[in-house]
Amino acid sequence: MAKDLSAALAAVSTLRGKYINTPRDEIFKQHLDRLLQRDATGQLLPKPVTFTATGDTHGIALVEAPGGGKTSLVHHVLKNHPALTSDDPGCRPWIGVRVPSPATLKSLGLEILRETGYPEVSVSKKEWDIWRLVRVRLQRLGTIVLWIDEAHDLFRAGAGIENILKMLKSVMQGEGAVILILTGVETLWQIASYDDQVKRRYSKVTLPAISASTHENALSGIINKFCNVADLLPPTEPNLVDRLVYASRGRFGRCIENIIAALEVAALNGETQVTVQHFADAWAMQEGVVPGKNVFLSPRWRQIDLSTLHEAL
Repeated sequence: MAKDLSAALAAVSTLRGKYINTPRDEIFKQHLDRLLQRDATGQLLPKPVTFTATGDTHGIALVEAPGGGKTSLVHHVLKNHPALTSDDPGCRPWIGVRVPSPATLKSLGLEILRETGYPEVSVSKKEWDIWRLVRVRLQRLGTIVLWIDEAHDLFRAGAGIENILKMLKSVMQGEGAVILILTGVETLWQIASYDDQVKRRYSKVTLPAISASTHENALSGIINKFCNVADLLPPTEPNLVDRLVYASRGRFGRCIENIIAALEVAALNGETQVTVQHFADAWAMQEGVVPGKNVFLSPRWRQIDLSTLHEAL
């Protein structure tokens, strides 16, 4: 028997805030751990490894297509990393910001200062002065890691790659240097491979697309677990995970979003069991497609070209 509507929707809302641990977490954590110092017993310390006599640190460039879940992944790892936690309210071992709009070095610097709780800075202040304040502020807060999400947007702004890289490099040098993490879509690779110096400074993490063959058991388990939380019976239709992965463009984050959306449709309809039709209805609302192009309904769903999904509707 399904819960009442309010309880079912509350359960769905809870699922939206739930983080799913995957082996991808460990891939990123391994890259981060090698940039942190260790004590004599091998325990990680809240100190970045320096790679030169002048105290230069290294960074990480993590790339994944939109909807893959990279932002949630990085946030979860940083938030729960034992070397990046502190009971001191005046200490911020890691700071994360998203590139603002308009995407300029000045606006990014101001966003970092805002995130650190620094008093409002006049937009008339010079770019280099703002970033000097950023470096001072990070040092005073004991910041070890600076994470810039949607970093590819910064390089689209036309400010000049060399100028941007030079400014980012400035927070990775000298006293108070931090580990810089850049996350974004595929175009970020071009930046991370700009020249030999940049290549050496950033390790590169690729989060590949998932497939039904490698993730069927994991996704089936997530569907069953989520249905149990929402007090709904799980779907029984064959090939559902295959359709789910295809409809989600092979991106883990989108798979989770589509699962939760299907559960929400079932709850709103007062159903006791989730079916492929609920997945189809939720996906149709998201994508705005006709039934013939709905991956969850079409018998020839593998032939649907998702890149031309909205052409000639």
